[in-house]
Amino acid sequence: MIALLLALGAAAFQDTAALDRAVAAFTGKPIGSEGGARAVVDPRLRLAQCPTVALSWRTDAHDAVVVSCGGPDWRIFVPVAMPPRAAVIARAAAAPLPAAAAEKVIRRGDPLVIEAGSPGFAITREGVAMADAAAGQRLMVRVDGGKMPVQAVALSPGRATLPGWGE
Repeated sequence: MIALLLALGAAAFQDTAALDRAVAAFTGKPIGSEGGARAVVDPRLRLAQCPTVALSWRTDAHDAVVVSCGGPDWRIFVPVAMPPRAAVIARAAAAPLPAAAAEKVIRRGDPLVIEAGSPGFAITREGVAMADAAAGQRLMVRVDGGKMPVQAVALSPGRATLPGWGE
């Protein structure tokens, strides 16, 4: 009787070895190799049995596979073995510079005027930049007479606007 109950209980849980095979097929790499799962799915997990699992990448970096089930609702993340850090740094160095490396028009400590307005209405405040920013980037500004800094969008040297207000 106990053996029958154990057999029925075991059948009620998802086979983790099947999940390992599904992840390996999804990544195209075996467990433990670069680009494949770092390790097997923990066999101690007691996931409700799922007729059809869905697999997807967690992010564009392909650092983990999301294995989920919609029938009984569960989801696990399977970490992927990434290339050594030196290879990642070398690839990043070879890539073109991102837009964030654009020329800074405002430097930390620069005095500036925050402007916002529309036809028939305009408001300005003077302040001091708390960070460097290129045109179009956001930065925090310590406003004269204000207790808290405000967020602004850099326009040109010495000029910024409030987010949501065009030039």
